[in-house]
Amino acid sequence: MLPDLVSLQLFLRAVDARSLSKAAAQSHLALAAASRRIALLEHCYGVQLLYRSAQGVEPTPAGDSLAFHARQLLQQEERLRAELSDFAKGIRGHIRIQANTSAITQFLPDDLAAFVAEYPDVKVELEESRSGAIAQALREGRTDVGVVLDGTDLQGLESFDYRSDRLVAVVPRGHPLRGRKLAFAELLSYDFVGLDSQAAMMRLLADAAAGLGEPLRLRVQVSSFEAVCKLVQAGMGIGILPEGPAREFGRVIGLRTITITDAWACRRMRVAVRSLAGLSVVGRTLVERLTQA
Repeated sequence: MLPDLVSLQLFLRAVDARSLSKAAAQSHLALAAASRRIALLEHCYGVQLLYRSAQGVEPTPAGDSLAFHARQLLQQEERLRAELSDFAKGIRGHIRIQANTSAITQFLPDDLAAFVAEYPDVKVELEESRSGAIAQALREGRTDVGVVLDGTDLQGLESFDYRSDRLVAVVPRGHPLRGRKLAFAELLSYDFVGLDSQAAMMRLLADAAAGLGEPLRLRVQVSSFEAVCKLVQAGMGIGILPEGPAREFGRVIGLRTITITDAWACRRMRVAVRSLAGLSVVGRTLVERLTQA
């Protein structure tokens, strides 16, 4: 016999309040009925879940384990309820997407807008994340579609070509570096403003510098493209960014862009899924539209 959600919610309230009587009141149950539900849970799993005393209740080790999984089950049920309520309102599909910052700041807004215009009854939930974290979210079923940088570990996933971008250097207008195009080696004598260490771009730059036998002189690291540009403007160092956001932010605050001529500076992006066959019809349609872009 499987436990019901009401009993699991009651159990969590008892754990949180350290009191079965308070949990019963919060659940609008008589104390005897609440006690019976906890006893049925313990019978269902064959273990004691709560230590009972005059001071209240405490979870046993088995109770701690049940509390962890019960929270996940109840959160999943809330998401299910929210998604089904969308169907009740006439929305005919729901797709969860996680994408890296480069895709979100350059290509995805227009591509998703075109998709939603064609399928107005589909709800798209977009979350920004790092490529490695996106791959893990796909494996764990926490997202349906991911947009990641080529080179991300996609073992166990299916992936398809999406778009490409190019990395450029951003410098203040008065910076001594001249020229519209330069090799990465010509930049390495300067300090850099970089993204945080989890960004795929930073691993790419570090590997490129190591391949040239030079250190990457990171003076400061931040978490966003805009912050990189502002610190470059303040004279903290050179920034390396995708060309789209570099030109967009740089134009506003007066930065120059310099194309990096090394082959690795041209990057591919991929659309990844856990299983294309396992996606909903609208999910497969979205993947098709993105890969056609």
